[in-house]
Amino acid sequence: MEPPITTHILDTSEGRPAAGVKVDLFRAGESTEMVASGVTNDDGRVAEWNNDFELMNGNYMLSFDVSDYFSSQGKSCFFADIQIKFKVAATDEHYHVPLLLNPFGYSTYRGS
Repeated sequence: MEPPITTHILDTSEGRPAAGVKVDLFRAGESTEMVASGVTNDDGRVAEWNNDFELMNGNYMLSFDVSDYFSSQGKSCFFADIQIKFKVAATDEHYHVPLLLNPFGYSTYRGS
C-alpha cells in the first residue's frame, strides 16, 4: 500500500530524477516531530519511508538534503536544504509533493 505522503525529485539542470537525496518528513505543530525519513531511488522517488505512520490533520514538512546531492556531482548549490511545509486537511486523501530542483532554485506543487 502506498504511504499517505509521497514525494519525488526531478533535477531540471540534468533533465533526470535526483537519486540519493535524503528526505525527512516532520509533523509541524507547536513542536516539530520527525515522522519518517527516506532516500530517493534511481527514479527520484522515496519508494519507502523508514517508519509507517498514520496521517493526521495538521501541518507537515518535507526536508530535502540537497547539498550532499549536488556536492556528490561536483557542483555547488545555493540551498543547503529545502523545506516544504504543507497542510493536511483530509486524512482520507493522498498527498504527493514533487520537487523540481536545480543548483540555484526550485519549485513545487501538489501532485497526484
